[in-house]
Amino acid sequence: MSSARAAPDPDDPIGYFLEDLTYHGKTDRTRAAYERVLRRFEAFLDETEPNAATHRDCMSFVHSLRGDAADSTVATYAAYLHRFYGYMTEVGAFDDNPMTLVMEEMDETVDKDPARRDVSIPAMRSFVAGIRHPLHRALVVTLLKTGMRVGELCNLDLRDLAVSDPELDAAYALGGRPALSERPDSIFVTAEATVGEELNGEARTAANKRKRGTVIPVDDELRRTLKAWLAVRPDSPSPADPLFVGTAEGWGERLRPQAVRHVVERYAREEGWYRTGGGADENVTPHYFRHFFTTHLRDRTGDRGVVKYLRGDVADDVIDTYTHNWGDQVRETYEANVYRLVS
Repeated sequence: MSSARAAPDPDDPIGYFLEDLTYHGKTDRTRAAYERVLRRFEAFLDETEPNAATHRDCMSFVHSLRGDAADSTVATYAAYLHRFYGYMTEVGAFDDNPMTLVMEEMDETVDKDPARRDVSIPAMRSFVAGIRHPLHRALVVTLLKTGMRVGELCNLDLRDLAVSDPELDAAYALGGRPALSERPDSIFVTAEATVGEELNGEARTAANKRKRGTVIPVDDELRRTLKAWLAVRPDSPSPADPLFVGTAEGWGERLRPQAVRHVVERYAREEGWYRTGGGADENVTPHYFRHFFTTHLRDRTGDRGVVKYLRGDVADDVIDTYTHNWGDQVRETYEANVYRLVS
C-alpha cells in the first residue's frame, strides 16, 4: 500500500492540520488543545470556510474572547490560530495567513504587559559590553538595532549589507542588492527566503516571514560592530556568501537559528536573564530583542508606522509609502531616535 500523503483536503483543513500535528510528534494533549480552539473558531465563522476567512474575521474572533478569558489565554488561542494558518499556507492549502496583522496588534498588547521582563537601555548597554567575541557581539547588536527575526538574521548574505567603508569595500563584495543601490549604510531583509528552497545559490534552513523586502538603516554603532566581525570572518564555501558563519562547529558555514539562540542564552544566563523552564515573560531570547527594539524605538519616535515598517509587519501600501520616502522618513527618524548600545 502506498504511504504517499494526500493533498490537503479543503473540506476539512482543520482535520488535516491536526493530523499533521500527530505526524510531527505532538502529544494527544497538545492536539486536543488545538482542536478545541480551532473548532471553536470554525463555529464562530458560521458559514464562512476557514480558508476564506479574512483578517477582520480573525480579529472579531479574538475580540469575542476578551472578557471571558484571561489575557494569556487570548494570546494562546491567537497563537494556535496563527500557527494553523501559517502551516496551511506553507503546505499550499491556503493562499495567505490572515492572522499576520492580528498577531502584530496582539504583540503590541503583549509588549506592554508589565509581567514581561523590563530591561532598561543602560542595562542592555551593560549586557552588550560584556560580549567580547566579535561574532557573538555582532549577532546581538544586529538583532537589537534592527528588530529582525532570528531566521532573517541567519539568512543575511554579504550582498544584503551596504556600508560606507573603503576597507570593507576592498575586502568584500558588499551591497549587491539593487534595493541598496542608493541607500548606503543599510541592510536589506528579503521576503523570499523559504526553508528548503534555493536562494542566491544556497538552499535555506530558515524562512523569512516578511511579505515584502525591507531596507533597514545601519547606524555608526552597528557599522563598527559588523566591521569588527568581518575583520575575522572565516571564508565560506557557500556561493551565497553568508554574512554570519560559524567560528567553531560548522566553521565557515551559515549560522542556523538554533546556534544564535544558544549564543544569546549563554550570555543571558550569565546576566541572570535566563532560567531553564522560564517563559517568554522572563527569559531574554532573540525574540525578546525584537520586543526591546519595538518598545523602545516606538516610545522614542512616537511613530508606529516607521517601527512597523522596520519590523516588516505592515501591508503593501504602507511598505510602499515608506520605501519611497526611505531617506527622509525612515532613515532620519531612525537615526534621530535609535538607542545607543556600544560604548
